[in-house]
Amino acid sequence: MQLVSLGSMNQNFQIFIDHIERLQSKGDQYFPVGIFPAYRENTGIGYRRPDTTIFFSAISAFTLQSLRSRQEEAVQFQIDKICERIVANYPDFQNKDGLRTYNFWKTKPSKHFPNGYIFKRYEHFRIPDDVDDTAFVYLTTNPTREELLWLKNKLVLHANGYKQWIRNTYPEYRSLKAYSTWFGKNMYIEFDVSVLCNLMYCILKYQLPLNEHDEDSLAYISSVIKSDRYRSVPFRCAHQYPRTELIIYHVSRLLAAFNPEALSDIRAKLIEDTLEILQKTEKKMDRVILSISLMRLGIKPNRIPVESFTKADFKGFYFFIAGLLTAYENPILYKFSNSGLFHMHWVCEAHCWLLLFEYETLWDSLTTQLPVHS
Repeated sequence: MQLVSLGSMNQNFQIFIDHIERLQSKGDQYFPVGIFPAYRENTGIGYRRPDTTIFFSAISAFTLQSLRSRQEEAVQFQIDKICERIVANYPDFQNKDGLRTYNFWKTKPSKHFPNGYIFKRYEHFRIPDDVDDTAFVYLTTNPTREELLWLKNKLVLHANGYKQWIRNTYPEYRSLKAYSTWFGKNMYIEFDVSVLCNLMYCILKYQLPLNEHDEDSLAYISSVIKSDRYRSVPFRCAHQYPRTELIIYHVSRLLAAFNPEALSDIRAKLIEDTLEILQKTEKKMDRVILSISLMRLGIKPNRIPVESFTKADFKGFYFFIAGLLTAYENPILYKFSNSGLFHMHWVCEAHCWLLLFEYETLWDSLTTQLPVHS
């Protein structure tokens, strides 16, 4: 990859956005036009399959739109075109009955575990719509007030305590009426701190009326940080994003955007913890997302030479997983759910380039504002 001097930030932006756009599918047997190619894998068992999911494309559209105003006109134009192509795919992932919720995979018909050989054959592995993908679709489109209020009511119908109570969490969290990750009628209740951050971002952005479910969702986010569980047992706090670095990335984004009062007392701890973890980790992409998190919170860490990164630097980095045993509420099975043997990792090269684009944008914005925090 071409090396770029630190004095030419706009050139870095152009290089990164070009990489991202180049990776956007033109349409092939695995990936429709506009989708970012992603793969699910488990290196421990030699498993890797192309995965036709809307997840990476939707979260990429959200990040690109959030950074758009800080770019020059040419890059803004590219961002708009990339996002238009992504959004055009949303109907294929919409609820099978036409409701305004969205699925990780295509729904009509269900294309769960696409391009595989075994899981796709069994209805057991078909997942319901989820609040994570749904939140990002709403965040990257222009929903009406009526649609937003419908979503808010829909969330309540699947929150903890409405029809059933969560079991796979710590006893002190079981009475929290927080939102669950899933919309499914018969799906178990699950709390994921990163998913809750994404959902609360959507709710706060659109200024939807807050209720006890929002308060308890924020209470859960706050508690896993204050208790240090997000560091000691990240999988128990976030089944889909089960690493401390990923939790920091999501919590800091919510904090920076809205600074909800319920999270005000975790800000200092989150900064202190992130600085400590950043100092210890040598994984390049983890250093990138930790630095992004600090810059969002007004701290400028030492410069990472992201302009010299190549695809090789993304190896081993994953942003999202599925635990094949998390659905089971049997305590013995759940005990094994933390094993990497039962995890599918999702990877996406385009999203890695996007994280570098995000890093560069935030660094550039803070360059003339803050001293470097060593």
